[in-house]
Amino acid sequence: MRLLFILLALLLALKGEGEKGSSTTSPSSGSSTSSIERELKLSTYNDELKKIDGEIAKNVWLKRYENYKTYYAIKKELDEIERQIKRYKRYRKYRSKVKELQEAQVTLKNQLELLKEYQQSPFHELLKPKEIPEPPIVKNPLDIIEAFSYIKRLTSTREYYQTQLQDLRRALGLLIEKYTILQKKQELQPSKELKKQLESLKKEIDDFEENLSIAKKTLEVYERKIEENILKVTDEIKRQSERTAIIVATILGLLFISLIIKWLIRRYIQDNQRAYMANKFVNFNLALFIILILLFSYIENVNYIVTILGFASAGIAIAMKDMFMSLLGWMVIVLGGSIHVGDRIKVIKEGHEYVGDVIDISLLRITILEDVTLTSYLKNVRSGRVIFIPNNYIFTDLIANYTHQGLKTVWDSLSYNITFDSNHKKAAHIAKEVARKYAKGYTDIARKQLNKLRSIYHLKNTNVDVRVYTFTEEWGIRVSVWYQTNSYATLTLRSTISTEIIDRYLAEPDIEITYPAQRIFLTKDEKRDTLPPQKEEQG
Repeated sequence: MRLLFILLALLLALKGEGEKGSSTTSPSSGSSTSSIERELKLSTYNDELKKIDGEIAKNVWLKRYENYKTYYAIKKELDEIERQIKRYKRYRKYRSKVKELQEAQVTLKNQLELLKEYQQSPFHELLKPKEIPEPPIVKNPLDIIEAFSYIKRLTSTREYYQTQLQDLRRALGLLIEKYTILQKKQELQPSKELKKQLESLKKEIDDFEENLSIAKKTLEVYERKIEENILKVTDEIKRQSERTAIIVATILGLLFISLIIKWLIRRYIQDNQRAYMANKFVNFNLALFIILILLFSYIENVNYIVTILGFASAGIAIAMKDMFMSLLGWMVIVLGGSIHVGDRIKVIKEGHEYVGDVIDISLLRITILEDVTLTSYLKNVRSGRVIFIPNNYIFTDLIANYTHQGLKTVWDSLSYNITFDSNHKKAAHIAKEVARKYAKGYTDIARKQLNKLRSIYHLKNTNVDVRVYTFTEEWGIRVSVWYQTNSYATLTLRSTISTEIIDRYLAEPDIEITYPAQRIFLTKDEKRDTLPPQKEEQG
């Protein structure tokens, strides 16, 4: 249709140019031209209105507003029906009317239920935006993640409201544009319907303009509050990042210093045992310093914690007595230097004895590896176990150190019983000679080590030469020889010396090894032949 009007207009224009020479124009021709132009404009306005109505149908704000108006129109209609029901219920003749009204009432109530979400003003979301959450307090590096998440949420909220405001402006623009076209159309073709539509549209425009103005001011304040919170949290993040950087730099510095100290330990301490303990001491102090740095950096009220621990210390001390005693024992062991890793020790607990080499000293216990020793040979009859000894045993039970302060030797002894008529002096000499032969190297080592201990302890007797003692026992003479041997291998030298002494004794005719024995005689003749002759009494 619009194309047809355009073609007619072009034809009229060409006709007007052909009749340009004539001086007069007929009134009917001018009236026809203006009528066509008006129809053409009306067609254009209708097309524009159709286009705008299509955009209005897609605009969320205008849809909400339309549903909002529909809700209250239905509610107004429902209120009117309820008033009529109350009025007609008084008369029986209006029973059918009341029934119709009640059916309409149910229908309207169902419609209201469907439109319940549009009960509030569609501008409520912009006029009263949701409350901004309180900014998080950044106390440690983990809170930085939460702070960034908070900033992201606020930024998203701000962008959301800005988008909503832009959509509202767009909706108002569509209404104004539609109002303008309708005004032009009303001028060309006045009608009551258009006038009524213009009045309704004017109210909508006024409502949108008023709410848009309020929403702009509200969102300006809201955005300023968001910016303030974002700046506040950003400052918190910056402050905490600087603080964390200082703490990390301090910890890295401690790690670097500990590495230097460990390098110096490996370079200048040749003793593996002392180097191990020194490394462990460095590691412990490094961990302690790191814990203290983190504790005092990220716990605000340390005095409060100390007060709580002070009140709870009595109960904690009772409940964890052994643990605290083990910690105290660890301090005594490490600082006192009574036991080191690599030392050979003996632990006696309730009659049970364990001998082994210390392989680790932790905060709560000493770990030893049991070896084959005289104790395992005589008492345990087994060895090779890993034994864990609580550090608090240092206060309550006996712990003997075979290798304290670098000692590498201990006294060991062998005892032999010979008959009363044996040559005990020769037996003692043989035992001393054999022991001196095999223990000479350990004797020299022990002498040097004991001389070194004079600077630490008051030693009266440092004689470590082989010693031999003879004692009279019920069943003979006991020869006891004492000598220095390796602390870590006592059984080896003991076996060597023992077998040679026995061989030497058996080779001597005037030395006879004795032992408790019992003889049984079945006849008097066997007894007479076996017993030595008795001297006759002098009379």
